[in-house]
Amino acid sequence: MLAGLPGLAGAAGAGADPALAAASPEVRRTVLGIKASQDNAGAPFHVIDKKQARLFAFDADGRLLGTTAVLLGAAIGDHSVPGIGNRPMGQIRPEERTTPAGRFVSEQGKNLKGEDVTWVDYDNAVSLHRVRTGKPAERRLERLATATPDDNRISYGCINVPVAFYERHIRPGQRSKRPAVIYVLPETGSATNALAPGS
Repeated sequence: MLAGLPGLAGAAGAGADPALAAASPEVRRTVLGIKASQDNAGAPFHVIDKKQARLFAFDADGRLLGTTAVLLGAAIGDHSVPGIGNRPMGQIRPEERTTPAGRFVSEQGKNLKGEDVTWVDYDNAVSLHRVRTGKPAERRLERLATATPDDNRISYGCINVPVAFYERHIRPGQRSKRPAVIYVLPETGSATNALAPGS
């Protein structure tokens, strides 16, 4: 599934970062592969495990800064529907609300409401942003606080993180002037963009 990332083969287990002991084998393999190949090219990076609904934030040297639960697209799937970034949210069907998997070089910017966000896939309008609580019935804060990932699928495809985590580890200018590389691990076996250098 992730064999395209140099250094990934056989990278699980021995030598794994103790701070990642609770992470899934896929996350540990990916992180070790990124470090071995320097695929992040001197930039901070984030690894998102969709199956477990968790984000792991690293500095440019590959040191784990923190981890948090995240909210993801309501639908299972690793690809964005073509042209979805140009459609009004009201026209996006439930089965189209996916968070794409792959390797993305993030961009800092603003959404249509003027909020600063971290764009994961600008063309498809997928961003990493602070959790939104404007619709109490969605119980987004409660979903983030539960012990399992079973209720973390609620968004249209964007990745929601707790406000304090966003301010400390994600927000523009906090730790690096270089845009973070974001690795979103597939949950169905394939990715929008290959998890490999230059993709």
